[in-house]
Amino acid sequence: MLDLAEKRRRFRALHAEGCFLLPNPWDVGSLRRLEALGFAAVASTSSGLAWSLGKDDGEVTLDEVLDHLGRLCAATDLPVNADFENGYADDLGGLGSNVARAVAAGVCGVSIEDQRGGALYEQSAAVERIATARAAIDATGADVILVGRAEGALLGHDDGGDLVARLVAYASAGADCLYAPCVTDLGLISEIVAAVAPKPVNVLLWGPDMRVADLVERGVRRVSVGGALAAAAWTGFEAAARLFRDEGRVLPRRTEFR
Repeated sequence: MLDLAEKRRRFRALHAEGCFLLPNPWDVGSLRRLEALGFAAVASTSSGLAWSLGKDDGEVTLDEVLDHLGRLCAATDLPVNADFENGYADDLGGLGSNVARAVAAGVCGVSIEDQRGGALYEQSAAVERIATARAAIDATGADVILVGRAEGALLGHDDGGDLVARLVAYASAGADCLYAPCVTDLGLISEIVAAVAPKPVNVLLWGPDMRVADLVERGVRRVSVGGALAAAAWTGFEAAARLFRDEGRVLPRRTEFR
């Protein structure tokens, strides 16, 4: 296995220039397929993990997430970025402790959201949380990327000014990479990239009309898909199960999946 420090060095280097794709496996099997397809890094997905455990997104426990991250990191030479929701703690002490545990699991990046249970933290509190996560990472001595996430668009808020202001504040508080999931407007994406430069921006490919090439033109450094791959897998699974139930047959089998 590749030395962990080297994995982390490679992950940081990916953020330095250009744009890279960051697919989201939900278990070791899907991770193996992404490895075989030649991706340079991966990120966990809270929704994909939850579905694999028979739960809804947001219902997975901290211990389950840490076990999952440990399994992913131990199974691959690819850098793994952790979808770590809100850090699984409201209080700053718990947040810092949990982030340190994620680092110990072997991740190369940790993403921290600014919402809990569908409600945004006040900006000042969210900034303090990013600063706490930064301090926790630094205390470990590990070169781990901190991703500051602004969840307003995901929650249906349409205040682009607030979203940009939050990302700028998170960058100042120590986030290495900035991320506002579900932003699809290319003008707003360009505004975000310019506002936090030279720090890199992650964009979620949200829906069939978004194209990586358009994001590259606007200076986006990394593009992820969240739970989309897991959703596609479950959609295919259910379609095959319905065919078996309703018509008593199955689709042709791919030889590599015997």
